[in-house]
Amino acid sequence: MKTYLVSIVFLAFVSLLNINCVSSSSHKSPAIGYADSINTEKGTAKKSIITAADQVPEYLGYLKGKRIGILINQTSIIGNRPMVDSLVALGVNVVRIFGPEHGFRGTASNGDKVGDSKDPNTGIPAISLYGKQKKPTKEQLADIDLMIFDIQDVGARFYTYINTLGHMMEACAENNLEMLVLDRPNPNGFLIDGPILDDHLRSGIGMYRIPISHGLTIAEFAQMINGEGWLPNKMKCKIKIIKIANYDHDMPYVLPVAPSPNLNTQQSVMLYPHICFFEGTILSQGRGTYMPFTVLGAPLLKGKYDFSFKPQSIKGMSETPLHQETECYGLDLRKFDTSVFHKTKQLNLKWIMDLYKAYPDKARFFDMSQSKQMGSFDKLAGSENLKKQIIAGASEADIRKSWEPGLSDFKAMRKKYLLYP
Repeated sequence: MKTYLVSIVFLAFVSLLNINCVSSSSHKSPAIGYADSINTEKGTAKKSIITAADQVPEYLGYLKGKRIGILINQTSIIGNRPMVDSLVALGVNVVRIFGPEHGFRGTASNGDKVGDSKDPNTGIPAISLYGKQKKPTKEQLADIDLMIFDIQDVGARFYTYINTLGHMMEACAENNLEMLVLDRPNPNGFLIDGPILDDHLRSGIGMYRIPISHGLTIAEFAQMINGEGWLPNKMKCKIKIIKIANYDHDMPYVLPVAPSPNLNTQQSVMLYPHICFFEGTILSQGRGTYMPFTVLGAPLLKGKYDFSFKPQSIKGMSETPLHQETECYGLDLRKFDTSVFHKTKQLNLKWIMDLYKAYPDKARFFDMSQSKQMGSFDKLAGSENLKKQIIAGASEADIRKSWEPGLSDFKAMRKKYLLYP
């Protein structure tokens, strides 16, 4: 009877969302939108993927009577309404919001330090975990009974939200606080590839000994952090997981909301694991345009490639992009068929190898001394070998062979933590 009543309340709430929602449309793009209600594969109809957050009856009763903290950003939605607004409307006692890189409303540029604030919609205090602190203090957790984690990940080691997850798990473990993980699909969940991170290259763009593309959902990754003893002193965080319905790792998934300002299309999300390590080179990945992570280029490639673009300062995306106000020549990947990645199950190495060969000033290709980009190529790749292999002209087969046995060992370890086929 109790479950039935919760379901009735939820259905009524969903109706209200459809009539009078507070949307996060400023983070959406024509290429980012809700997946069709029926997914088809090889002509066979499949049930719609339902995120954990959208299964309100599964967790609403668990929240009632508790003081709730939430670690969220603009991807944390119920229906198409921001989670914090939705939970407050459902009578949940949300006492504090925590936000990752780009802020909990997702409006800050990459790398920007985000300060603490108060949510203008609800008046709830919002604490930034991407600035002066990476995890909550004991005082900030003292009046919280349960922490919710609900952030869309894209499945790449250098995407910082898995780091944010680990820091919050550490804080919860230290303070004997349970974390409720509301799972979301990994759009690159079919891809497990790349060199395993070397310990001495650990950084803010690579904390864990995993390949570039790990093929896990955020809840599966939380289980791996616990299971592999990756928290300090091998602490364990008590976690409760609400699973995604009707999901497997090989299913295509169109993100309903752009996960960050520079992943503003589905195409950029699918290309991201393959081209983010270009941020450790002299080439632009389109930051400073409205097509980031779908183009690659540099001024010195003029005459070698016909396609060009000009990075400019764009508030909320890239204010000081590489090669600002300078025409860049290179590759246009906006229409590249990303479905090939489902077939090969491999990172694309051809682009980095071809562009290095084409670049006339090879001594500066990996020179980041003049750049304000994410980090060194070695830290992004997770290994010093890849750069050396590209410079030496190693074959793709030899490069991939060098990732073993680490990659195979990771794939075997990963199976222990899977929640979905």
